[in-house]
Amino acid sequence: MDIKIIFKKSAFKHGESKEDIRWAFNTAKYDNLIEGFNNKYLLIGFNTKGNLIEVIYNDLGEDTASVFHAMGCRNELLPLLTRGRM
Repeated sequence: MDIKIIFKKSAFKHGESKEDIRWAFNTAKYDNLIEGFNNKYLLIGFNTKGNLIEVIYNDLGEDTASVFHAMGCRNELLPLLTRGRM
């Protein structure tokens, strides 16, 4: 996926790197608008170590995302993976 990613400082709060977040976009198993929000998306993909991570971002259009949250995927989000990419 060719997407430009803008990284907010808060995206690194839980120890994920730029490379981890980029890899999650490339390996996304789930990517959807969060219910109740107009422009807040949840993506679940793999980091460079092969672990599932959750990434929350805003879609800025023109294939650009502004990532402000990334961390190891919480167990309560795992059922979303059965829904696939939407």
